Amino acid sequence: MLRELREITPTRIWEGVVARVIEGDELTLAVVELPPGGRVPEHRHHNEQLGVCVAGTLTFRVGDESRELGSGGTWRIPADVPHEVLAGPDGAVVVEAFAPRREDWKDLENAPAAAPRWP
Repeated sequence: MLRELREITPTRIWEGVVARVIEGDELTLAVVELPPGGRVPEHRHHNEQLGVCVAGTLTFRVGDESRELGSGGTWRIPADVPHEVLAGPDGAVVVEAFAPRREDWKDLENAPAAAPRWP
C-alpha cells in the first residue's frame, strides 16, 4: 500500500504527542511529532525501538544514559529498557521503528487532523 504521510490520520500517543503510524506484518514505523517542551514520561515495552530525529531537538534517556539529540541523532532501545524523552524549545519530529508491531497502539484515539510538521 502506497500513501503520502499527509494522508495518514495522526494518533494521540501521549499528551500533545502524535504519530502517523504505518503497520507491517512484523514491524511498526511511526513519524512522531513532539510539541515544544513535550514530554514522553518514563515507560518501557516489549518492543525493540530504533529511531532518528529528523527535525528539532530532544533530550533522550535510555536506561542510565541521557543525551541531547538534534537532527540526525539516533537511538536504539532494547526491549523492556526504561526510557523517556523531553522535546526542546521548538519541539521535534522523529521517525521510529518498533519490532514486533505496537499492538498496544491499536486502541488509541485519533488526534485532530493536521498537516504533518515534516517533511
